Amino acid sequence: MERKITKVGGEEIQLYMRTYYSLLRSSHAFEIETLVESHIAVESSLHVGAGSMKPDIAALLYAALRLPPCIDRVEEVLVGQMEKSFVLAGFRDIANWQRVYAPGRRRRMHFDSVSKLAVYIVSRSDIDDLVPILTAYQLEWNKLHVLLQKRDIQQRIEAMRDSHAQPSDAELQWLAGVLDVSTSDAQRLAIIWRGDFWRMLRRIAQTRKNLSLRLVNGSLADYRRATATWWEELREAVQTQGIDVENSPIYFVSSNTHALVNLLTGFATRYEEDLVAYIRQQNHDTLLAQYETLQASPNKNLENFLYYVLGKYLANGEAQEKQRQDEQRIGIVRVPNQHGFEVEAQVIALSRLRAQWMDARARVAGMEVLARSDALILNIDYPLGMAAYEILSRITERNDHLLGVYIMGKSATLNARVGDVMIPNVVHDEHSQNTYLFNNCFCAADVMPYMTQGNVLDNQKALTVLGTFLQNPAYMSAFYREGYTDVEMEAGPYFSALYEAFRPKRHPENELVNLYGAPFDIGMLHYASDAPMKKGQNLGAGSLAYAGVEPTYASAIVILQRIFLQEVARLSANQRVTLLGT
Repeated sequence: MERKITKVGGEEIQLYMRTYYSLLRSSHAFEIETLVESHIAVESSLHVGAGSMKPDIAALLYAALRLPPCIDRVEEVLVGQMEKSFVLAGFRDIANWQRVYAPGRRRRMHFDSVSKLAVYIVSRSDIDDLVPILTAYQLEWNKLHVLLQKRDIQQRIEAMRDSHAQPSDAELQWLAGVLDVSTSDAQRLAIIWRGDFWRMLRRIAQTRKNLSLRLVNGSLADYRRATATWWEELREAVQTQGIDVENSPIYFVSSNTHALVNLLTGFATRYEEDLVAYIRQQNHDTLLAQYETLQASPNKNLENFLYYVLGKYLANGEAQEKQRQDEQRIGIVRVPNQHGFEVEAQVIALSRLRAQWMDARARVAGMEVLARSDALILNIDYPLGMAAYEILSRITERNDHLLGVYIMGKSATLNARVGDVMIPNVVHDEHSQNTYLFNNCFCAADVMPYMTQGNVLDNQKALTVLGTFLQNPAYMSAFYREGYTDVEMEAGPYFSALYEAFRPKRHPENELVNLYGAPFDIGMLHYASDAPMKKGQNLGAGSLAYAGVEPTYASAIVILQRIFLQEVARLSANQRVTLLGT
């Protein structure tokens, strides 16, 4: 196979990265403003309006969703791997800082309630993600700041300073005119700022954003120590439940924290009446109408709708506790991080699952034999970039009974639509510069029965990029010409770890790497959440919302089916060996 990797459009990206890594070497914080020029020069597909004085609301929202709400008060961002790193840097009370969250990023963050934000990172990929996000957010904030300086504008905002009400249509049209954006963009700002709409406008009008960034620790050894701490936390947590995660056969899954457990507990379908009552109580007329339509159309995957509603229903603490109790009854142990970076894990004992509870679509013939299984599913909340390498390397180092590796996650698509599922068998990794060939255990025929809309494309070529902002049209077009259509962030690092799990040396660099013959099953499914070749179309411009439920659960169903089939076959083979031995 001829390997041809074009390097067009990446020079500005490399310059940008070299600039912020050189600044991060300083023991003192540097100003994000230093990066604005090189950020604009990248011409990122996620920030198409970076160089214009006109606000790029899609980029602003994308960045804002990946930062905590307190970012409007933050002046300095501190980055490190472990609590110890921050303490050694002089921030001794960091454990008492307020824990804060970002809607679009699972990352441990703490706010000192004044002006400092501490961010925990797992690998250098977190830096490649965080720095452009901060730069884009500041750049767009300051555009709005300039546009809100006229006295009459400030007087109108000041008059509403204590209002927590959502703006009216007329007020949104006024704001759209002030900012020279569409009314729909103004509406998106109102949605993301919710009851803080007028307070945020006032703050932006009054204050020019000038963030600074400081890396308190970031060595490769620190990344490894942080991952080791994560594993020890996990091992000790499940040990108290009688589970030996280091000596049990494992099916590793990288997905999210809801799909597998929702399918296995069947919670949404078993409590369907409660969910419908919740919809009525909350006056969700649109959802209620959709539910009634789906009831009349049995082939429309009513279960997926219930899973969507379940996400809202579980905001109730009592319902959440009820679900946790059901999970414990069938051997699902959740292990949230307590002290380090944020990658939640779930350990699932196959022997304790109840087929009568789970989503019927996930069941397979003969699965009653799972009652005598000694295997576990280890599901982790999919990490970011090189964190995938660090975590899977740690797992394969501590457990040599790996039976399968199944990777499910979001990606951008260059040839499909948002909500489609892509199944690659080639992955080019921008971290190692390797092109990995592998036998994907999944094909389109596996997933299609669970999709009522959208496409499933197999035999695709995936591109593992360095960061979401670190792409531009020239860069993506070059890869598109070589047939790469599935753009994501974890596959390459995972494959580098898998190579080292059964080959006698460290993964190579800049080579064509054949992973055929691996002693474990490998499967990969991506569902499209962005279409970056269409200018400005990203999850800042809209929301995957319900459109993402079907491909997510279709992918999760086939992963569970594959694990069950593999385990049934393994147990049957072991039984035959035992019978022959006697």
